[in-house]
Amino acid sequence: MIPANLRYAWNNSSSPWLVRAHRLVDTAAVVVPELTVSVGSDGPTIAYGGLRHGLTHVLPFLEQRRGSASRQSTRRTTWRELADGSAAPEADLLLVGHLHDVAVPEHALALPFRIVLGVPVGPDPAEVPARLARKARQQHARELRSRERTLEVAAGESDFHSFYDEMHRPTMVNRHGDAMRSESRRSALECLFRRGKLFFLCESGERVAGMLCRVEGRTLVLRLAGVAAGGEEPYQVGTYMALYVLILQWASANGFDLVDLSGSEPFLSKGIFQFKRKMRPEVSLPANHFAYKRLLLHVRRDRPPVRDFLVANPVLTAGFEAVHFFDEQRPPRTDLRWETPGVHGQRLVHLDGFLAGLPTGGGNVVPVHHGGI
Repeated sequence: MIPANLRYAWNNSSSPWLVRAHRLVDTAAVVVPELTVSVGSDGPTIAYGGLRHGLTHVLPFLEQRRGSASRQSTRRTTWRELADGSAAPEADLLLVGHLHDVAVPEHALALPFRIVLGVPVGPDPAEVPARLARKARQQHARELRSRERTLEVAAGESDFHSFYDEMHRPTMVNRHGDAMRSESRRSALECLFRRGKLFFLCESGERVAGMLCRVEGRTLVLRLAGVAAGGEEPYQVGTYMALYVLILQWASANGFDLVDLSGSEPFLSKGIFQFKRKMRPEVSLPANHFAYKRLLLHVRRDRPPVRDFLVANPVLTAGFEAVHFFDEQRPPRTDLRWETPGVHGQRLVHLDGFLAGLPTGGGNVVPVHHGGI
């Protein structure tokens, strides 16, 4: 059995030699890549091939956004077939995870595989709320007083197990179901709790939410979160935002330079991106093995469900530019905001031009689903 600390370092470390070793292993693992095709009752048929990380980081999110039950099939393919699209003739959208930058064909966009959201903090905790979007700032100030919110730093192992069982796991199950990703209990205990900080947000003295963080030098990395019993109410009354703000203030008061809010897929429709954007984080590439990985989004057919899906899910390109699709019947999703440090601008792409020359066909309109935190 691989020790928890070694497994955690393999997946998350920015150590140059570990990153190089990860790249060598990734290269050997995808000599013969696999292709997974996902078909739903509504919406586009989505295929994913290449790096296996995409089966946990990309495909489940896109299936959730499609919003219909999925049937998957997997087969072997080649990198040449992935490059020219012949690997998935039945797919409307083909996404390919690559180990490096690649040439971008027509009807395609190159995206980062993952992005990281980080908030620099100075020595004055009172400056932290000024980073918030106006409505979030006003709600935080109002409810901080009315709900008697305080931050508790817990140190007992029983506190860890209480957080993991009564907050984190229920929240992940309730919000993400089969698509949930998390650390095992053993890894969370050894690699996070014993090398970091456990915070609880209290309302009138009662623990209502928690966050387990790792300390890496002068950076505080937010890793596992949860609310009591995994309930929905804390998201409606600003509890979750209050937890983040109070942790940012704690980090400021305790000598940290940066709070790493953790990562996201490069889609503006990702609920966690929209939520964390309210704190004006700086967007960057991860420092670990995801830094060199890229995701190619290749559109294979021009059908109404495909257009609906593209408009509903704006992306961040590998150059950190926000791309919103639109056409005459589908206005761009401007409610999915992109403005935050590190994102260099916005590009509106008309689908008539982007999809010109692709095969066309009928299809049902895919319902728009807003992703959760």
